[in-house]
This record gives sequence, C-alpha cells and structure tokens, in this order.
Amino acid sequence: MTSPAGGFDMSNIDMNGLLAQAQAMQAQLAQAQQELAESTFSGAAGGGLVNAVVTGSGELTSLEIKPEAVDPEDTETLADLIVAAVRDATAKATAKQASMMPQIPGLGM
Repeated sequence: MTSPAGGFDMSNIDMNGLLAQAQAMQAQLAQAQQELAESTFSGAAGGGLVNAVVTGSGELTSLEIKPEAVDPEDTETLADLIVAAVRDATAKATAKQASMMPQIPGLGM
C-alpha cells in the first residue's frame, strides 16, 4: 500500500502481530539450531569402505576406513573416497538444516 505522497502506508499494519510473528520465528530457529547441533549425519563411499559422521553444523566427528580400502600404491583413490564420504554426510546435514528452517510468510521462503 502506498500513501498519496508515494510513500508506504503503515496505517493498516498490525505491528504487535508482526512482532509476535517475528518472535515465534526466532524461537523456531533457535529450536532448529539446537536440534541440528545435537544431530549427527552419516555418509559413505566405496560401498561402505569409507564412512564419515558429521554434526548438524558440518563438523567431522568420525571417520572409519575399512582395511580393504587401503592400498599403499593408490592413496589417491582412498583420498577420493574420504572426500566423497564427508560430502555425503555434509549434504545430509545441509538438507536437514534446510528442511528445518521456518518458512517466512510473504517472502517466498
């Protein structure tokens, strides 16, 4: 809505309602962040030869490499498997984070 002078008309906006909505979204966000911080996500590569665990914030907390994944003549493949397992776990954490974010009405989010 615009005023006759071309500015924004704030006479029809419920400021208390907007404030309450913002506070509710802030509480939802804090709860989601806490839940994510307490969550872990596993990722695997090479058919389970390498497994990685990350927190909801993306911190690597565990890495398991099965002996059959280790070839002293081919450390490059092992490195690729480690990167892939960490990326897999991190992608799961990121997807969960995105799904937990509160939707903001009117902003297309």
